[in-house]
Amino acid sequence: MKRSYVLSFIVFVSMGVFIFLTWFIYFKANSNSHSPLIDKLPLLNCILNGLSAICLCFGIVEIKRKNQNSHKRFMLSAFVFSTLFLISYLIYHQVHGDSHFLGVGIVRPIYFFILISHILLTFIGLPLILSTFYLALSNQISIHKKFAKWTFPIWLYISVTGVLIYVFLKAFS
Repeated sequence: MKRSYVLSFIVFVSMGVFIFLTWFIYFKANSNSHSPLIDKLPLLNCILNGLSAICLCFGIVEIKRKNQNSHKRFMLSAFVFSTLFLISYLIYHQVHGDSHFLGVGIVRPIYFFILISHILLTFIGLPLILSTFYLALSNQISIHKKFAKWTFPIWLYISVTGVLIYVFLKAFS
């Protein structure tokens, strides 16, 4: 299959995912049921984001050491952790709904800057991540490297700010 078709398909699927997520999180009614297990999902989400960030960093170290197999394992692990985060996040928002930030003063604009930049970069990050994986798995390494130079910092920022959002919400809500 031609690379341009696959990359176009990835962008199309990513747009569909974002439309679905926007509807699911902001417009669909939650179930409003309460469970102690659901209350633990934000912590799980934080851990999954943290593990994704750690795997990304180790993956970069390994590719700089020319250890492609270890690099692949770390990057696939980061992808799995991010995917598990998304599933857990959707379950939490289906049952619990939004979490409101109650912080005041200077911390409020800092939190919302982090949150908004996190959300906006996910719009760029998802198609970049999927494209970078496609290029690696289809052995188009020279193009993969060009994509990865953009994908890595964006994905790392998304993962780290996911942890920060949890910390802010826990500390100020």
